[in-house]
Parts: sequence; structure tokens; C-alpha cells
Amino acid sequence: MTVPSLMQNYQRQSYAVQLHKFYNELSQSLLRYQTERNAVNLSEAGLNSQDAFDELIESTFKVVSKCGEDMTPCLPDINEYKKMNGQSGLGMWTPRTNYVLASGAAISTCYHPKGEFLAEIYIDTNGRKGPNIVGRDFFSVYIYNNGIVDEYYTSAPLTKEQRDKNFNDYCINGDGVRWDGCFGKLLNDNWQMTY
Repeated sequence: MTVPSLMQNYQRQSYAVQLHKFYNELSQSLLRYQTERNAVNLSEAGLNSQDAFDELIESTFKVVSKCGEDMTPCLPDINEYKKMNGQSGLGMWTPRTNYVLASGAAISTCYHPKGEFLAEIYIDTNGRKGPNIVGRDFFSVYIYNNGIVDEYYTSAPLTKEQRDKNFNDYCINGDGVRWDGCFGKLLNDNWQMTY
């Protein structure tokens, strides 16, 4: 291997490690949230609004900056992000609350219930620093009423095949505003960025 390819592999793995750490903290906090309230699901536990979601995030993570509904200065503007195929113009649900975390990551949260799906979080594993590419340092993760953090779908957990389909249809090949699928690929591949 050449030095540039070693550096690239190291950088990709560091993005995956940051995302994995965030995923673990979020998953544990959702379980704790539900258990402490002796509830059968997150909605029953009280996760039923953007304000409740904000409280959960702020009690789980060390927040160094809260930007409210403005993505900037916490994260780059959504139009500065691109898919791996170079396409810009990513879609996003609003309203959102945006944060910078002590880890250096920046997140954008949105409570948006739809069936079993409750909320989504965009995470830029290295904050405002580049490359600002979906599937490299920028990901979307989805929270379901049963407390599972997974890829976007109607219910969770997803199968390996469902995650792979999202990855192929939206993360690397999509030409529309959807850009989910990269997080699920990392789940399938045991947190290795194989793409």
C-alpha cells in the first residue's frame, strides 16, 4: 500500500469509529430513557416532541454549542454536502435543532414521527471540517419507537438486504434528494467502511 492509500484508509476508519461511538451512546441513552420511565416504547416514555428530543440529546451528550434551528455555524449548510457521486442538493426534514458536541462531531436533530419511525439525526463526525461527503463523514441515523437506532425504513430492525438496498439506491447511486443508506452499510459491515 502507498502512503496516501494508508492515510485514506485511516481517515475512513476514524470516521467510522466516531460514528460507532455516537451510535453506542445514543442507543444506551434511548434504552435508559425508556427503562427509567417503565415504558413499553419511546413514545410512551415521553419522546413525543422536538422539545423532548432536544432534552434527551442535551442530557446524553456533552454539548458545547447549540445553534437552534440554524445549521450554521454548528454544521456547514446542507447545500455544502455532496453524495459520493458528486451530487449536491440533499433533502432534509425541518424543523431541526443543531449542536456541536465535545467529541468534535456536529449533529442536526429532527423529531418527525411517521409510523414506527420517530426521529432522525444527521451527524457530521468531524464537524465543519471536510470532506463533507455523505457516507464518509456525514450520515443520517434514524430512531424508532422500539428504541432501535437503524437505517431509514418503515420499522426496525432492518434486514441486511433492506440496508444493502438503501445503500445502493440512495447512498451511492441515488440522484434524488434522499441520501440515507450509508449508516446501514456500516452496520452490516461491522463498522468497516468497505465502500
